[in-house]
Parts: sequence; C-alpha cells; structure tokens
Amino acid sequence: MNAVSIAALAFAMSTDAFAAAIGKGAALQRPDWREALRAGAIFGTIEALTPLAGWLLGAAAVQYVAEWDHWIAFALLAALGAHMVWAGLRPSDDDTDQRPTRHSFWNLATTGFATSIDAMAVGLGLAFVDVDIAWVAAAIGAATFVMVTSGIMLGRVLGAAIGKRAEIAGGVILIAVGAAIVYEHLHG
Repeated sequence: MNAVSIAALAFAMSTDAFAAAIGKGAALQRPDWREALRAGAIFGTIEALTPLAGWLLGAAAVQYVAEWDHWIAFALLAALGAHMVWAGLRPSDDDTDQRPTRHSFWNLATTGFATSIDAMAVGLGLAFVDVDIAWVAAAIGAATFVMVTSGIMLGRVLGAAIGKRAEIAGGVILIAVGAAIVYEHLHG
C-alpha cells in the first residue's frame, strides 16, 4: 500500500467516529478543547489498536469477525444512541441546560470501540496483504484523533444552537451510523 492508499483508508475508518463525535459534542454543555482532545485521544487510541488486533487474529478468525462485526457495531451504536435519545426526551426538572460538561471515559471508550469494529475487520483483511500494519494503524489512529476532536467542537456549535435536542440528534446519528454499517455489509 502506498501513502495515498493508507491516508484514504485512515480517513474512511475515521468517518463513523467523526459522526459519533458530533453527537457526543452536541450532548455536552459547551465542551472545551481539553475535552475534545481527550475524546480524540480515546477514540484515536482505540481506532489504532483495533486494526492491530484484527491483524493479529489473522486468517483463523476472518470469517467469524466478518460475519458478525457489523451486527456487533450496530448493537453497540444503537444501544448508545437509544440511551441518548431517551435522555434527550426525558423532561428536565427546570429550564436550565442539564447537559453534562464531560463524558465518562467508559462512555467514550464504548462508543470508540463500537465505531472501530470495521477497523478490526480491515486489520484482518490486511493480514493477507504485504503491508506494514504499524503504519496503517498509526495513520488510522491519527486521522481518528483529528476527526473526533473536530467533531466534538462541531457538536459544541450544534449543541449551543439546538439545546437539548442535540442529544436526541446525537443519538439518532449513532443509530444511523450503526444502520449504515449493517447496510454496507449486507448490500456492499
């Protein structure tokens, strides 16, 4: 694989994390750059590790992961998205903005893992190609870091503009990303 192919692959692997990050940023009350960088680091690290894990699994597990990866990603994203929609629809005790200022590590890690299942499958596929998996994984992690950090800050703008509905929109985005993953695997 050449540098252009690796960059294109890295960008493709980070787009679903970007969409999820917009929802995560919108669900927060005015996230700052520290929170955006933290989310980017968590997502980027997970997104860099999953193709390595997939590559290490190799040929023995390729059929198992390829058969179920889209369903696992969909279930995780749909559950997280449904929770966000439920939280967005839940009535507030007062009219003040009740959005959190920070997501928990586990909330971000679970979302990061859910959006990186496809990167694990890519790693499995790359086990059969002459490629330096360390460079590919680093490129995917770096692209995801940039995309998620940007997504959180874009979500900040959207969250300020649409208030509590941003959490509902973020949940719908997560469910849509999960559905798109399933559709792509079933019809792609």
